Amino acid sequence: MSRKFGLLGYPLQHSFSREYHNGRFARWGIDAVYENYELSDLSQLRSIVEADNELEGLNVTIPYKQSVIPLLDDVDAVAQTIGAVNVIRIERTDNTVRMVGCNSDYIGFRNSITPLLMPHHTHALVLGTGGASKAVCAALADMGIQVVRVSRTPGEGELSYDALTAEVMAQYTIVVNTTPLGMFPHVDACPNIPYYLLSSQHLCYDVVYNPECTLFMKRASEQGAVVHNGLEMLYGQADAAWDIWNR
Repeated sequence: MSRKFGLLGYPLQHSFSREYHNGRFARWGIDAVYENYELSDLSQLRSIVEADNELEGLNVTIPYKQSVIPLLDDVDAVAQTIGAVNVIRIERTDNTVRMVGCNSDYIGFRNSITPLLMPHHTHALVLGTGGASKAVCAALADMGIQVVRVSRTPGEGELSYDALTAEVMAQYTIVVNTTPLGMFPHVDACPNIPYYLLSSQHLCYDVVYNPECTLFMKRASEQGAVVHNGLEMLYGQADAAWDIWNR
């Protein structure tokens, strides 16, 4: 019986996950398939999982990394601490199906950004407050970097985009975009930060990986900033997800 895995999210036309996993299965000689589960709402999730005995695990992407949590039977310690799930391990025993939430975004992001960090990178602005933002903030904080999130509707301890003054931008030399702005097919969008205040001291990391160079990265690069997209993070979290599914 062929093993089955997949990606849960909406929409999914931007995603490289299916191509990456199926390519790896072919290279490794694994009898498995990776499919997209593009659901406009999550009410169908339980019935889909229970109806397909071959389905062993799911990745979770925008916009469900937080909203999927109440539908799960358990959430592991890492995902609980982060407050977001991007991997579901499906456990089947007899007639019982359990969905366990985990998080591999943390390790994917941390491994990707670590080689880029310089001694002056001590403060980070994280754009967005969704599931990816939670994993990014946790990773940066664990590396000893002071983190402030930026939101259009800031909560306590967060900044608005209007609050990104010259003083703030000079201190916070890491800027991570965790919003979907600029993601294919909406490639002409980008977060509304003061790009003219960026410099060669800044590291601007975009978790978006399609397109390869987002407008956020292009505008930051024009100011001399070091830029990096989320493709390494994607591959890193995918590899970590495979380990989770095979525990």
